[in-house]
Amino acid sequence: MPGSSPVLIVRLAIMMFLQFFVWGAWYVSLFGFLKENGMTELGAGGSFDAAAYTVAPIAAILAPLSLGLVADRFINTERVLAILNIVGAGLLWYAPSLAAAGAPDSYISQFMHPMVLCLLAYMICFMPTLALTASLSFKHLKDGEKEFPLVRVLGTIGWIAGNWVMLGCRTITGNTEAFSDNSEHMFTAAAIASFILGVYCLTLPKTEPPAKGEPLSLGKVVGVDAWAMLKDKSFFVFAFASFLICIPLAGYYAKGFGFVDEMGITLFGSTTGAMSTGQMSEIFFMLIMPLCFARLGVKKMLVIGMLAWVVRYGLWGFAFGQEGILLTAPVFIGILLHGICYDFFFVTGMIYTDKKAPPEVRGQAQSLIVMLTQGLGLGIGAQAFGTWTGLCTTDGVIDFSKFWYVPAIFAAVVMVFFALTFWDRTADENKQQIG
Repeated sequence: MPGSSPVLIVRLAIMMFLQFFVWGAWYVSLFGFLKENGMTELGAGGSFDAAAYTVAPIAAILAPLSLGLVADRFINTERVLAILNIVGAGLLWYAPSLAAAGAPDSYISQFMHPMVLCLLAYMICFMPTLALTASLSFKHLKDGEKEFPLVRVLGTIGWIAGNWVMLGCRTITGNTEAFSDNSEHMFTAAAIASFILGVYCLTLPKTEPPAKGEPLSLGKVVGVDAWAMLKDKSFFVFAFASFLICIPLAGYYAKGFGFVDEMGITLFGSTTGAMSTGQMSEIFFMLIMPLCFARLGVKKMLVIGMLAWVVRYGLWGFAFGQEGILLTAPVFIGILLHGICYDFFFVTGMIYTDKKAPPEVRGQAQSLIVMLTQGLGLGIGAQAFGTWTGLCTTDGVIDFSKFWYVPAIFAAVVMVFFALTFWDRTADENKQQIG
């Protein structure tokens, strides 16, 4: 069967580029911005950076299933994406003006800081788009397994471009202060890109709700059809393992930038630049994914993705306290492993979910996985790592060996559990057909 039109693939790829440019422009460097503005100090209730990195998981729990329902039943997906991105642009533009120094005096006050609340509102707009862009792409692509990686790879390039946008502004203007990695202008760049994406979404292929006109019930609102997929043993094991593996992943998001910065690892004088090399490796692995599907199948790819996390955390634990090549090599290898970590697990998971879900609930099924991973997994992980950071800190210094070895062990246990319990006959049959 002939593949999708190259024009369609390019149109969807531009959508992915802009979406991940928006996220990459501010999310990696958020810790640096908060530190610059005195919001990372520990108080009785923790620190505001812990809350700031928890709002994305909270949003992933609150928003995706309901907005997935809207796209499945009421409003065209491209219009939902347009609305969410345009509203999100306004929130990103406003967020940095709310930064204020201090430390939370209680656990609740972490989440009452005006900037944290603004970021929560933004992430409620953004998180559903992760599932909706995937479901829209799969809807129009004729061969999702082979063509979706080609679309999604532009998202990775967009994330890299977002990471480097401040470096580009520094180079063009020569102003190193205004466009530092910690600059508030990263939110401005993200807001402009989000608005452009919102308008662009209105030009995407019309994606009508697949279940439009069907009777609506409370069960449909809370995503019962998507949750019912967990009755399938293979899908349950996949979903449960995805949730568990995202708990240690929260440590990478919350402390990875700070760790690499403290180790003095930079690229062209930029910590963000060094971190973006992980996305550079992601490009390579995204492009070879169709071949990997044909040779390895879903299970082996997911296991390899989990193993990469184990190795990354182990290398970072080893690197702490080392010098020279024994420091820089393990840290850079750990960063470069991001390509396998993300592609072989999250992108493979999106493709697997699309194949398992009935057409009328694919939007909600993708949203369910986002909720379990980006929501519950990262949410529990963000709070757990907030506590774990305190336990690993003595006189203000974090023992990163102790800090990283624990998530390495946790990820290894999840990997073994998944390898022993997951088997999907349908996935094996698909692999044979592709091969």
